[in-house]
Amino acid sequence: MKKKRFIFILSLLLIYSSVFTFMAADKTEDVITDVGRLMPTKIKKIVKGKEEDSMIETVNEANENDLKISIAGKRHSQGGHTYYPDAVVMDMTDYNEILHVDPDNKTIHVQSGATWDDIQRAVNPYGLAVKVMQSQNIFTIGGSLSVNVHGRDIRNGSLIETVNWFRLLKPDGKVIKVSRSENSEYFPLVIGGYGLFGVILDVELQLTEDELYAMRIEEMSFEEYPGYFKEHVLEDNEVKMHLARISTAPDSFLKEMYVTDYYSSENQKEYSQYRKLKEERFTFLTKFLLGVSRDFDWGKDAFWDMQKAFFHNRNEKLVTRNNVMRSESEFLEYEAENDTDILQEYFVPVDEYEKYINDLRTYLQDRELNLINITVRYVGRNNDALMSFANEDMFALVLLINQGMSEEDILKTGETVRGMIDITLDHGGSYYLPYYEYPTRDQLKEAYPNSDEFFRKKRKLDPEERFMNQFYQEYGL
Repeated sequence: MKKKRFIFILSLLLIYSSVFTFMAADKTEDVITDVGRLMPTKIKKIVKGKEEDSMIETVNEANENDLKISIAGKRHSQGGHTYYPDAVVMDMTDYNEILHVDPDNKTIHVQSGATWDDIQRAVNPYGLAVKVMQSQNIFTIGGSLSVNVHGRDIRNGSLIETVNWFRLLKPDGKVIKVSRSENSEYFPLVIGGYGLFGVILDVELQLTEDELYAMRIEEMSFEEYPGYFKEHVLEDNEVKMHLARISTAPDSFLKEMYVTDYYSSENQKEYSQYRKLKEERFTFLTKFLLGVSRDFDWGKDAFWDMQKAFFHNRNEKLVTRNNVMRSESEFLEYEAENDTDILQEYFVPVDEYEKYINDLRTYLQDRELNLINITVRYVGRNNDALMSFANEDMFALVLLINQGMSEEDILKTGETVRGMIDITLDHGGSYYLPYYEYPTRDQLKEAYPNSDEFFRKKRKLDPEERFMNQFYQEYGL
């Protein structure tokens, strides 16, 4: 049956790829949106951040003319975090120089508009690698800092743990250096602060050695996963990175899992054979399979079967740390006319995982939610950021959801999302803030007990509320 399904999918591939076209989003100059395309907003103008002096001038002019400023990178935050009605949007993507790599101290100094791909290309020749970043490398450093990302590394938690210092352009037009000891009040606010305290200009990050990993693939039930993770991943110091997936296919919905562990290889002498940075391949196939998954339940079953088969064939494969962090990203680009892909991310304590999945499955079985994919990661407890999402050791579930763009579809998805968040909160969890504004204010306060203090400090350090976005308008005012 699986073989026939596989052949059928491949036979559709050429047809699908030849007739499927993406519809571009609204490109009107004074209307801006993000990757989710659910919140198109009329702004005053976009200003490209290219030189520090010009950015200071932009802030000073905004102060003189009482204009609001928003800060944008790749705009993958989906809740209006990067723009605001009639605001000046500072696009940081051209402010992207690698300023200095220090191999001896294992640090890199980089402008905030640079991407993780830029960093990887700069440090790979030195045998160095990033400690913490998202699973894809297309995002800007400033954007990643602003949402305090985490990724596949299970030993270094969230991004804030790897930051030595950064420079910040404040609402008054002055530039300061911020670290854990210098202007330290800003450190836990700006990282994970969603662009509300100023412009991150440049940052020094702590790096680590690039090394050769071997991959270990295991298939298991969701009940087995927490015990497996504790015994074979967390307690094994040789395991450095970890990723899991749980099925969204109807035949095995939220029951089957497969996990990928990356552990230090005994063949480090072979590192040079693998150190070349990989480029994206087979993106068209991933896009096709996701497209079928969006439209058909049998497509979800087929996609799950093919993912399992693909990853089992990679067992014991050798790969460098840098290349583990170069996952395909082009498949994320989806711009259909009437529907869009959104993300949700829920954090749940490790010991609550099994009960949580059972409750989530029961809830979703009665809901019409087009859930395409769930990845599971681990993030250790860290309270360095005031708006920390991990007040204890957590599993992080990243949900890829396809939804319609009509008002009715938005209302329907919002109701389901709020229900999933309630379940998450009931299990002592939290949710990630860079996504569409479906959660209620009460849900945000429960998930982030420091949120009132965070917004008070926003108003203290930016009394004119010069830096604004729609996330703050929805939850902070």
